[in-house]
Amino acid sequence: MRDAIYSHRLKVEAIEVAGPVDRISYQQAQLLKNFRPAKVGDQLGPFWATYWYRCSVKVPKAFAGKPVELYWASHSEATLWIDGQTVAGLNYEPNSHDRAIRPDALLLSSAKGGEQLRFQVEVACNSVFGDPGKRGPYSPEAVSPYIFEACEIRARDPFAWRLYFDFAVLVDLEAESDRGLDPTFAGELLFELNRFANIYDPADRNTWHAAHDVLKPLYERRNASQVHELSAIGHAHIDTAWLWPLAETWRKCDRTFSSQLALLDEYPAFKFACSQAYQYDIVRERNPKLYQRMKAAVKKGRWVPVGGTWIEPDCNIPSGEALVRQFLYGQRFFEQEFGRRCREFWNPDVFGYNGQLPQIMRGAGIRRFLTQKLSWNRFTKPMHHTFSWQGIDGSEVTAHFPPSDTYNSDASVKQVRFNVANYKDHDRSRHSYYLFGFGDGGGGPSRQMLEYLGRMSDTQGLPRVTMRSSDDFFSRLEKDISHLPVVVGELYLEVHRGTFTTQAAIKRSNRKSEALLHDVEFLQTLRWKLAGVEYAHAKIDALWKLVLLNQFHDILPGSSIKLVYDDANAQYEQVERSGLELRGQAILDVFKSVNAYARGAAKRGELTPINTTSFARREVCSTPDARLVLADAPSYGFGCIGESTDKVELAKSSAGWVAENGQLRVELSKSGRIVSLIEKSTGREAFAGEANVFQMFDDNPTAWDAWDVDPQHLESCRDCGPATSAKVVTRSPLRCEIQFQHKIGRASTLQQTVRLDAHARRVEVHCRADWHESHKFLKVAFPVNVRSMNATYEMQFGNVERPTHFNTAADLAKFEVPLHRWFDLGEHGFGVSILSESKYGGSTLGNVMRLSLLRAPSHPDPTADIGKHAFSYAVFPHAGGWREAGTVAEAAAFNMPLLWAPGQAGVRSMASIDTPAVVIDTVKKAEDSQETIIRLYESHGSRGTARLRVGFPIKSARFCNLLEDKSAVARVDDGKIEVPFGPYQIITICVR
Repeated sequence: MRDAIYSHRLKVEAIEVAGPVDRISYQQAQLLKNFRPAKVGDQLGPFWATYWYRCSVKVPKAFAGKPVELYWASHSEATLWIDGQTVAGLNYEPNSHDRAIRPDALLLSSAKGGEQLRFQVEVACNSVFGDPGKRGPYSPEAVSPYIFEACEIRARDPFAWRLYFDFAVLVDLEAESDRGLDPTFAGELLFELNRFANIYDPADRNTWHAAHDVLKPLYERRNASQVHELSAIGHAHIDTAWLWPLAETWRKCDRTFSSQLALLDEYPAFKFACSQAYQYDIVRERNPKLYQRMKAAVKKGRWVPVGGTWIEPDCNIPSGEALVRQFLYGQRFFEQEFGRRCREFWNPDVFGYNGQLPQIMRGAGIRRFLTQKLSWNRFTKPMHHTFSWQGIDGSEVTAHFPPSDTYNSDASVKQVRFNVANYKDHDRSRHSYYLFGFGDGGGGPSRQMLEYLGRMSDTQGLPRVTMRSSDDFFSRLEKDISHLPVVVGELYLEVHRGTFTTQAAIKRSNRKSEALLHDVEFLQTLRWKLAGVEYAHAKIDALWKLVLLNQFHDILPGSSIKLVYDDANAQYEQVERSGLELRGQAILDVFKSVNAYARGAAKRGELTPINTTSFARREVCSTPDARLVLADAPSYGFGCIGESTDKVELAKSSAGWVAENGQLRVELSKSGRIVSLIEKSTGREAFAGEANVFQMFDDNPTAWDAWDVDPQHLESCRDCGPATSAKVVTRSPLRCEIQFQHKIGRASTLQQTVRLDAHARRVEVHCRADWHESHKFLKVAFPVNVRSMNATYEMQFGNVERPTHFNTAADLAKFEVPLHRWFDLGEHGFGVSILSESKYGGSTLGNVMRLSLLRAPSHPDPTADIGKHAFSYAVFPHAGGWREAGTVAEAAAFNMPLLWAPGQAGVRSMASIDTPAVVIDTVKKAEDSQETIIRLYESHGSRGTARLRVGFPIKSARFCNLLEDKSAVARVDDGKIEVPFGPYQIITICVR
């Protein structure tokens, strides 16, 4: 039956080819001089190369009245071009069952016969999943699997096409007879389909209509009055980078979007959803004709922008402010380009969702959330597919997990029925969402999928399937559902925990870039307010977009190929280079505007420390001319160099050394371990045994090498050996440092410098590693002298408590968890915080706190983490709980070094808050006005009213959301803004 659809075929003989070349534009391809005759069987390569084919063919008279399609097979991805426009993506991979197979594209909707067709095909020497092994490494010396196999035009027989799908859907439905299909209807199906087979003769067209008459009554068997309503929408999940580099993603967008626009023209009921503002933006820049067609489809309601973010970001590692910017830049793009904001956060494939997302979504005008990733959980499955997700502040959004447990549904009868059977909320709702289309590597729905779903609108044995936009679906769901269950806090994914650690250098670059842009925005705001120099909005936006791009959920987590990280490293270097320039210029301009500079203070070598955190600081630091000084600086302000009232003393001990200041006494062995750490105000010993112990674990996950660390790795723990050498490298009243050299594993080395400063309440450890292990996991362990059932971990704009035991399966699932700048284990009266400068993974089991440092997976990047690394961590023992002790402030200071300016400006705070629980997180210029945006968050889980003071006169202030839409007027009293706050509330104020 399938063969009968294309009984008329013609090989295209007039074909020329040029290549291999790089990824070049269509215009550049037209200038190629080396076109040559193409031959079937030509080998194409190497990997990632491009070939351009020019083809010409005359349509035979026998094709008249029929749709004419191109059939193309090069065992690779390809793009069809006609008259300088992308028309469709082409993909044919032999013996592939889980990849997009779309070898055809419509050339003529109805041929007249005799037309001369001319077209070009851009062939990419990669599969839809990048390298030919998809999830296995390949050798650059391997023989290329890409072969020019076929190019022909085919006339599609419309009746044979219809007959095939009418029969195929019912055959697949009959195959479900032993899975809950009504037995009476199942019997009728079997009888009638058998009768069809007895009548139908593929060689005798005269039998086809009689056979088709057998099928028609079966499609008239309707559902009962109450049946599950399945809303469907086409989707093409395009990973912005993964097993292919960014440049190939640009072409994937061209291929996918062109194909979907063609299907929108063919199928009037079809709707297609597409997320990620970045992908729209690159098409707008690179392929404006295609983009205009997309905009036209959006205007008609057929193409549905979804998501509201710049890309589909990882939701564990980016800072709270970075996630705010994902929505800010995403929603602004969609509003500017399409006149609408997204109302749902569409993020179906990331590795866990932090508990502040509901509040961030609500602040960005979004009240709905869609994912399916938690269906991957290994220990416990989600209780619901539809629920209200409540964040740690109490904000709620409607959440829906498509019950097919995938965003790449294939529109098969079996899967559509599974969607209904798997739905966990039939007692509350009749509605669920169905995302169909080839994804990950792009592609989207196929013509075959649309034919299948078109026969499921109301057929007995199937749900009622209707194409609906996300707005339409969620509106129906919210109207229909009763007694919506509530799920509170983080949605922890019980798989892919290795992504908190893999590709450590990229994660460090992310942390440093976020901090740099934070400083740039604050200092550029001061430059604008104090020096009257224009705020560098465009440059800052460009840098933010690079950071946001690299927070994509397969880049920042560490699960991409090396080519992706080559791009990411170059972009982070650009952020650092441009960010430092913007920061430096802002500092100079600000200090030129104060009188001290004019009087020559800078020429006399005088320096001013600049504090860019919400907390007043008094700490030892190094000046630009390498002097150790004690700096005092108020919140978000200019400070001074002060006199120390404390000193560090260093003495030898039987174990090694004892370093001591007014707050701490730390004893270090020559092995590099902390033998004792006394917090002096309490007299408490922080550790129950030797601490700062490097530990190595075997790391051989059963699947998903870069992604996963499995629980059995805990059984392979081995302490690394003692340091091979130790020496004192700094000894002064303000600072002492002892440096240790370690051999780690089979082939790695690590240098650690343990530091104690005067006035410090923390012991810092600064490391440089040369890592050359394979499938090993390096951690550092601290057995603390504390007992608690839960440990607290910092997350975006807040914190989360997690168990320190394995009482239940859900507890065991959290054997490795994400964290940001600190995690803490405390009991009444005392606790210990571990501070992290660039690490995002850790654990607490019993009383042992571990910070995860380095992994060594080999797929998909065989070089992942191999090489040199720099990282730091610190130990902060404290009286009382972490809130009273100021762990948040300590971690902020550890992560945000003081900056220096030439000259003196006097001690002056430009932004301060009178409540330690409330953190001033961001100071920037407003997006669309001459106002200043100040973003704060409550960090302790408390409520009250704080007073915010800024360093320039206030005319008025209003509260606003994360998109800077203004709302209530803020009360200003005696130059201070009153800020009511609740637990973990994010507050944004627009100050004039």
